[in-house]
This record gives sequence, structure tokens and C-alpha cells, in this order.
Amino acid sequence: MADTDGSYHSLLRAAHRYRDAGQLPQAISAYQRLLALRPGSPNTWYNLARLQRQARQYEAALASYQRALEAGLEAPEEAHLNRAVIFSDHLHRFAQAERELDAALRLNPTYVPALLNLANLHEDLGRREAAAGTYERILALEPDHLEALARYAQTQLPASMPETLLDTLHAKLTDPRGDAAGRASVGFSLGRALDARGRYAEAFSAYELANRLSRASAGARFAPYDRAAHERLIEEIIAAFPAPEAQLGRTAVASPEPIFICGMYRSGSTLVEQLLARHPRVSAAGELDWLPGIAQDTLAPYPRGAAAAAPERLTRLAAQYLSHLAAAFPGADHVTDKRPDNFLYIGLIKRLFPAAKIVHTTRQPLDNCLSVYCLHLDPAMSYALDLLDTGHYYGQYRRLMRHWDRLYGEDIIEVPYDALVREPRRVMGRLLGALGLPWHEGCLETPQDSGAVKTASVWQVREPLYQRASGRSEHYREQLATLRAYLGSIAPDAAPAP
Repeated sequence: MADTDGSYHSLLRAAHRYRDAGQLPQAISAYQRLLALRPGSPNTWYNLARLQRQARQYEAALASYQRALEAGLEAPEEAHLNRAVIFSDHLHRFAQAERELDAALRLNPTYVPALLNLANLHEDLGRREAAAGTYERILALEPDHLEALARYAQTQLPASMPETLLDTLHAKLTDPRGDAAGRASVGFSLGRALDARGRYAEAFSAYELANRLSRASAGARFAPYDRAAHERLIEEIIAAFPAPEAQLGRTAVASPEPIFICGMYRSGSTLVEQLLARHPRVSAAGELDWLPGIAQDTLAPYPRGAAAAAPERLTRLAAQYLSHLAAAFPGADHVTDKRPDNFLYIGLIKRLFPAAKIVHTTRQPLDNCLSVYCLHLDPAMSYALDLLDTGHYYGQYRRLMRHWDRLYGEDIIEVPYDALVREPRRVMGRLLGALGLPWHEGCLETPQDSGAVKTASVWQVREPLYQRASGRSEHYREQLATLRAYLGSIAPDAAPAP
């Protein structure tokens, strides 16, 4: 193909248009054609890699980033960082992720994004001291890095956190010169530390301010929680999946066999996954984005697109999903897919995998809603920023789960958090039996190496089972009075005891 400036720049403009419009297949194709014209362009390889990652073509993205490095990319530490994120977040190859971050930091020892990712990786792998030390490196470079300060505080045992660190957190939280997102992170860390000390009124004030700041930091990027719109979504899901899914000739038993875990955020789903992962026949994949990804992209508009998809298309998608699991967990017998909001996709799950088992974690409603409010979730989850919005979301979640229970009750295994921490042997024995797995004593042991945990429960799930989170809402009885009444009015079946 002739390499003329005119054809090259025309194709480059088209590639940028496709990229900016979110038309991934067309953009990827355009960048590949650009590279056929000029294969030595590091920036083109880099842009192609970013698009391939967005399209979940992870191995191809890794290869393209490598080609960008070999072609002399101007800021190679960025490519190493992006490769690390793919290895860590999507392929569960944590040793390779760490090597990429080390490579980035050898090139640029003060590259804060790589330091942040390295500290996060240390946290995910349970290396408390290494994580704290890396956050200290960041703070030495950038003393006002509020996210690093907040995460550093999370690495400290809350009840024994030095008062000087508490004072620093309070000062940064209340300093209006700091950015709202960073101050929000600081506020959630301060609230956690005050809660651990039994200073509940102060803790709740910190959480309130943190949520207001998180809402302010979202700005126009995320719409406020729309109760009516969410109710319509739940109604559409129920209408789209009115009856149990027939087998439609698809394979009933998948390999590796996925175990889907869902429930409200902060309902014990990470704990259940980690206990299951101690079984020799179970591997933990954590919070995969595959289901919401195909629901909102490949099968859009959800739920109608998912409900109307042809069996042949569903068979292909199921095979792609299993191929991804098999590549990430070679030889695994069962693999957990633990996204709390998988409850939105149970109808789709049963269309893809008619024999799938779904583990549903539940928790006392006030405890659950309070725990959501006290956690720094993505601002896109805007219902978490207001207690009554959280209560409304909880009510709609219960409504949808009642529908799924009517359709697929035999395949939905409820695991109540409070019963699990009180009687772990009985509850885990029932769960393993329902999953067709033999009892394994190691499920109740606290292993030295828990593997990677990429959720807000990163430190809690590495402790022996404890009951201190049960009934936590009693410490905030006055602050939760309105939420208690609201839950009783919208979801009587889920209302907490008076």
C-alpha cells in the first residue's frame, strides 16, 4: 500500500473520529491500517493498545504496548504502567504486574501513578507494611497528595492509629483548598478510624462531609441518583425476563464452571468469595466486568437486548466468557465471578448458563445501608451518597431479588452475613453442599496467603472471622432513625427489627 501523506493523514483523522465516538472495532481497524503504512510509529501502537484494552482484547493490547516500547515511545513508563494494569486487573497475573511497575519506576523513580498502582497492588496482596512504605514514598514527593494520605491511613490498624495522623486527616478534610475528591477520600478514612475508637458521632459527621464532597467531586460527570429512573430499570428487567429460561440445547455444565456471587455492596460477598477460594476446587476471580460489559455494550439496550438475543449468539458469548476464565485460571474447576451488582443480570446469567448457581449474600438492612454510606464508592454509584437514596436502592434490589427467587429459587443460594459469622461451619457446609462441593476444613482457616483481594474489604477478609460488624447500626441509632422508618415503608419484608 502506497504511503502518501494525504492517505495517511486522512486515515489518521478517521481513526480519531472513530475513537472519539466510541466505535471501537472501526477505530482499531483504522489504527491497524495506519500501522500497515507506518509500522514504526510508537504513538500509533500506544493508541491501538489503549483501544484494544477497552475492547477487552487484553493479550493484543499487551503486544501493542510492547511494540510501542520497542519503537521508542517517548514516555515508556506509561506503557509499562498500562501493561501492569492489564496484568493485575484483567488477567490476574500479579507477579507480572509488579515487574511492569518496577520497570516503570526504574525508568522514572518519581512517577507517582506507578507508585500509586504499586501501593494498591501491595494492598491487594495483603502486604500492609510494603503498601504503607510506598504511600510514604508518594507523600515524600507530594505532601499534599490526599488520595495517598487516605490510603496510607487505611493501612494503619484503625484502633491504634496515632493521634497525630488523626489530626492530619481532620485538618486535610476541613481545608477548603484541597480538591473535593481527595478530601472525600480523607473523610472516609477519618470516619473509619473514629468509628474504631467508638467516637460514633464524630465518625458520622466525617462520613456526612465525605459523601457531600464525593457528590461535589462528581460534578457534571455523573447524574444524581434518579429514583424514578431506577424503578423503571427494575420494572424493565422484570418484564424482560418473565419466566424461567429453557435450556435451548446449550451445554448445561460449563468448564470451568462459574459461580456467580451477588448482593448489595457491603453484604459479605467478598468474605464469601474468599472462604470459597480456600477450597482446592475453587478459584476467585473477584469483580469481573464481563457481564455488565456485554449487557451495556454487546447486548444493548439492556435488558431488552439480552432477553431478545438469539440462542446462537448467547452460545458464542458464553464460550468467550469461559475462554477468558480458562485463560486467567488454567486448570480451574470452579471460578467465582463476584460482582455485587450481578443481581441485575441474573436473567442474562441464566440465559447464558442455564445450570448456573448464584450465591446471594444478604445482610441486616440498616447495617448494610450504613456500610455502603461509609464507603468511598465510585461517584457513578450515586445512590451511595445519600442514606435515603441508599435505602431506595436497597428496596429496589429486594424487589428484583424476589422476582429472581420466584424464577430460579432452586439455583439461588442465600448466605446471610450475620449467620455466617456466627455459625461459619453450618453456613459454609450448606453452601458447599448446594454447589456440589465436598466439605473442606480449610474453608474456615485463615490462610497465610489469601491471594489477591481487590475490594474495600482488602484488610478485613484477611482477619479471622469476627462478629463486630453485626449490629453496627446500633451505634448510629439516632442518625439512622429516618432511614429505619423509610426502609419500613418501602420494603416491609426487609425492614430491620425495632
